[in-house]
Amino acid sequence: MPSPSPSSAALEKAAYSKVTWRLIPFLFLCYVVAYLDRVNVGFAKLQMLADLKFSETVYGLGAGIFFIGYFLFEVPSNMILHRTGARVWIARIMVTWGVISSAMMFVSTPTTFYVLRFFLGVAEAGFFPGIILYLTYWFPSARRARVVALFMTAIALSGVIGGPLSGWIMQAFAGVHGWAGWQWLFLLEGIPSILVGICVFFYLDDSIAKATWLTDAEKQLLIANISRDEGSRADHSLKQVFSNGRVWLMASIYFCFIMGLYGISFWLPQLIKTAGVKDVLNVGLLTMVPYGLAAVAMVLASRSSDRSGERRFHTAGAGFVGGVGLVLSGLFGGDVTWAMAALSLATMGILTGLPLFWTLPTSMLRGTAAAAGIALINSVGNLAGFVSPFMVGSIKDATGSTTAGLYVLAASLFLGGILVLLATRGQGRVSPLAASASRT
Repeated sequence: MPSPSPSSAALEKAAYSKVTWRLIPFLFLCYVVAYLDRVNVGFAKLQMLADLKFSETVYGLGAGIFFIGYFLFEVPSNMILHRTGARVWIARIMVTWGVISSAMMFVSTPTTFYVLRFFLGVAEAGFFPGIILYLTYWFPSARRARVVALFMTAIALSGVIGGPLSGWIMQAFAGVHGWAGWQWLFLLEGIPSILVGICVFFYLDDSIAKATWLTDAEKQLLIANISRDEGSRADHSLKQVFSNGRVWLMASIYFCFIMGLYGISFWLPQLIKTAGVKDVLNVGLLTMVPYGLAAVAMVLASRSSDRSGERRFHTAGAGFVGGVGLVLSGLFGGDVTWAMAALSLATMGILTGLPLFWTLPTSMLRGTAAAAGIALINSVGNLAGFVSPFMVGSIKDATGSTTAGLYVLAASLFLGGILVLLATRGQGRVSPLAASASRT
């Protein structure tokens, strides 16, 4: 392709800068409140299990059963979003899960715990793959690693702010109006999802063409880039998507990576406590460290991948780093300093691999097939969110330690990295962005 003229390059840079600043901070906020509601059960566990006399296995099953509901309704939800638009459907998702998340304060038995976690998964199904699909409407594949990473640093930020916030709520509100700290945690962290969900309806635009904040010239340029990008991808029927071996291979890779993610997300507070930190507020403060470092690593690695056009070794390497970190976490789990260093390395590798991974399947599919394919990969991959906490909880009940569970999670990340290398063997680089363009 011929090089763009200086004037068109300037227009393109300005247009993508405008789109990035308009969409990413708001979507980032949506994901922060989503992720807090999904994993705050990890902090509630520090008090809830003793109050309700739950075993580690009950906790692991309840934490993981969220992903059964998530799995069952993921593909239908994304198909509805593709037809109705992100504005209405993402708003519906967020308001519904905010209500159910707040209702978690009324958990009193294992059954109510399981039921509410299941329906929380049903309510949230479609949010993450819906946003990934939505970003493909705005950004071509060459720009996608960085914007997805910026969006997904919300996972890291939710850990940075969610840890101290959760610890403070549980400590400061314990006993207020006769409610336990964990009950206040669910209530207060569920309300923002409802409020932000209402804002989604008024803020998001379903497509480039409907964005009144873009000029006609900017719209034409962005639409042309998306059309050119989609023209390089095959158009698949839904039947072909569900029978496509590469789609299922991508789902398997994502399953391996998600095993590591939810091992960290649901067990990081407990691992820090086990290392010797007993005060719940201090546990919350220390969770900031791994997530803060991971946020930096995610942005730097994705920027490197976009600039070079290299996806394969960036993605696989992140999985290998995460696996090494988990192995070291098991070896040095009794020492706070070494445990924090190992958990930081693990969190950096795990979280960095996720946005890099999503550049692979989104470069394969388009249109309705993209909606179904992304949802299928995400839903199958997120079954690891059920397997991971349940497995670690069962191992801890059986052995009295999480160490063996961490080694299994590490093996999963190593396998994911190997599968990435196999799945992308012979695959060329995407067209790298110019340095100036990658900074938009």
